[in-house]
Amino acid sequence: MNAANSAKTYGFIGLGLIGGSIARAIREKQPDARLIAYDINPASLALALEDGVINEAADAIDSRFTPCDYLFLCAPVQKNDENLSAVKKILSDDCLLTDVGSVKSDIHNTIREAGLADHFIGGHPMAGSERVGYVNSKARLLENAYYILSPTDTIPAEKVDAYRELVASLGAIPLVLDCARHDYATAAISHLPHVIAAALVNLVRDNDNEDGILKMIAAGGFKDITRIASSSAQMWQQICLTNTDNIIDLLDKYITSLDEVKKELTSRDAAALYDLFDSARIYRDSFINTPSGPIKAVYTITIDIADEPGALAAIATILALHQISIKNIGIVHNRETENGVLRIEFYEEASIQKASDILTAKGYTVYLKK
Repeated sequence: MNAANSAKTYGFIGLGLIGGSIARAIREKQPDARLIAYDINPASLALALEDGVINEAADAIDSRFTPCDYLFLCAPVQKNDENLSAVKKILSDDCLLTDVGSVKSDIHNTIREAGLADHFIGGHPMAGSERVGYVNSKARLLENAYYILSPTDTIPAEKVDAYRELVASLGAIPLVLDCARHDYATAAISHLPHVIAAALVNLVRDNDNEDGILKMIAAGGFKDITRIASSSAQMWQQICLTNTDNIIDLLDKYITSLDEVKKELTSRDAAALYDLFDSARIYRDSFINTPSGPIKAVYTITIDIADEPGALAAIATILALHQISIKNIGIVHNRETENGVLRIEFYEEASIQKASDILTAKGYTVYLKK
């Protein structure tokens, strides 16, 4: 690779949400780096050039990528496999090849078959959004997110260390796992939940009345646990077809657990039902509620406001005048488990108490989210 203190060159085969976010983070942290990208969508490349994120847009995978120190495979899984034949022809001896997919075993097998194992470290930034495409990418997407690295058996240790340092420099948290362990873990905490969320949404759809009352009041808990059902259908189709065995194994276990719940409901087993919810609450509450934990920290307050024109704008103005940045703001339509009409989310924890004190002094009733 290039000398340690010299500007490095990064290549991207595919420049969607994740590839674009990595590119943005590299540009932000390494202003002198050279970035080159190829994507089947010319509009994404044009926008990345306009943003100043990439230096060059390539219309093919060719020798323009040969100087790369790192080459990121960021296309959909099946496209990555197709692209490898072109990548193999132009890859330099010193280049580190990586991907960003959420399933690692298949890409490792494909890499071995292509004879590229000495170049490859699988990568999985555990961050994302229901929105897709370069237009929705942002450098902050990687901040405090786990970024799993799955090295091949033959990759030099110094390359693993260098990649770990790169990931950490972008604000993510590197975690090294072998591909089999990674795939089982992500099947449990990511892939199966997406299957369940999609099935639950479709269950409600199929059992709604003609007046659509279920859809109308679907908020609160239902909205929270099914949010991920809004993700890319194509991406999740491919994930299910590549991590199939692990998903099926865990789905079988989940179905067994639901059968047990059904028996407890049928027998009106109060003790078992209490234990179901209490044990889940205890384990769920044990998750580290910080930006680096499995449950992202959410800094929010809710407020009682009058249903009148300008009420929401007045609060936003008050906070802006006190230099408090708002990440999100909206009306809470279903308040079965939440006090207050208006929900405000902040970027940092310090804003919660500051905003609460200011708004309380103005006569508003503020509820701190616990």
